[in-house]
Amino acid sequence: MVSTESRVFGKRTQKHVIILASGDKVRHMTFQPWMAALSVCFVSVFSIGYLAATSYLVLRDDLIGGTMARQARMQHEYEDRISALRAQVDRVTSRQLLDQQVVEDKVEKLLQQQMALSSRHGKLDTLLDRAEESGISEKEIPSIAGSQAYGKRADASGGVKAIERLMGLGDKPQQDVTLAYAPVGQESMSDRADRMFSKVTLSLKDIEKQQKDRIDGLTAGASEASDAIVNILARTGVKLPAEALTAPVAETGDDTAVGGPFVEPETAEAFDNSIVALDSALARLEQVRSQAKKLPFNNPSPASDITSRFGNRLDPFLGRLALHAGIDFRATVGTRVVATAPGTVIAAGKNSGYGNMVEIDHGSGITTRYAHLSSILVNVGDRISVGEAIARSGSTGRSTGPHLHYEVRLNGKAVDPMRFLTAGIKLSHYIN
Repeated sequence: MVSTESRVFGKRTQKHVIILASGDKVRHMTFQPWMAALSVCFVSVFSIGYLAATSYLVLRDDLIGGTMARQARMQHEYEDRISALRAQVDRVTSRQLLDQQVVEDKVEKLLQQQMALSSRHGKLDTLLDRAEESGISEKEIPSIAGSQAYGKRADASGGVKAIERLMGLGDKPQQDVTLAYAPVGQESMSDRADRMFSKVTLSLKDIEKQQKDRIDGLTAGASEASDAIVNILARTGVKLPAEALTAPVAETGDDTAVGGPFVEPETAEAFDNSIVALDSALARLEQVRSQAKKLPFNNPSPASDITSRFGNRLDPFLGRLALHAGIDFRATVGTRVVATAPGTVIAAGKNSGYGNMVEIDHGSGITTRYAHLSSILVNVGDRISVGEAIARSGSTGRSTGPHLHYEVRLNGKAVDPMRFLTAGIKLSHYIN
């Protein structure tokens, strides 16, 4: 090793020289300090790398196991999250399907109510026509708003569309209910359906109540009219047969004979009872009215005045008290005489003091006589309708001048015809 001096400061810097000799060849290499530092650094880095690699090889299994465990935990967390989301989706889907089923059930119930009201209206049509013909109908039964239940029976699709329109769903596009999720705090489909269907149900119940009230009013009117007719007839002395005071029973032929013990009819609800009550009341009114129309309540000579009433009076020929069995109408010869009720002619010809006389049997033990006629227009056995011309007035028989003698007989006994004429005026409101 050779040292040199520095020429700058007058000193020599020691240099380290490495001499390598191999046989005849000699080599030398100057070794600087920085080269030493670099060598030390290189050796240090290599040692650290070697130690790190040795540590890695030693601890590799633990690191790999920890990494795999961490990945497994992350995988389980993701799987748990996915399971929770799937469960939430399943709950939402189940809720939506349940709500849809609830809505469909409610729609079906509303359709059943609508069909029931439609069916009721069909039953009411005939009764309302009968009530109107009887003169006791004032207003029409209210119809169902928003449906065609009263012109014709509404089908299920029409009812669904009407209900959807009422709920505000008719014009909206259909959404995917399987993945739909109702936001928190908003009204669900089931709650909204409950609210809307409650309104519809109350509306249908109100219509049903109006129908029933109207039917009850018609029933009461028919019963009052029947009672009034019966009372008026009772004052004339006529007693209607028992079958005329109750609803008629349908007749059956021998080939359709029926029987069995009496059991009260089955009725599903009060509305059906009211329908039956109205039908019975109208049937009774029709029966009573039919019986009343068979009785002589009309005037045999409407344009003529009454000159002599029923009861005791001085006989015009003998001058002493005698019973006048009818009433006399002032009528010139040839005045048209009409039947006061339908019936069958049982006498048509001369009859002593009556002169030319016509007698008609009206049933129920009631007959009418028309006497002192100038001509007779009917024959015995003829069926006569009310208002039909049967003769012309005159002055035949025991008569002092042209007039019409009119009698009403009940079970062969003469009664005051004025009872029937007065009753006819009162009954005109119920019969005509």
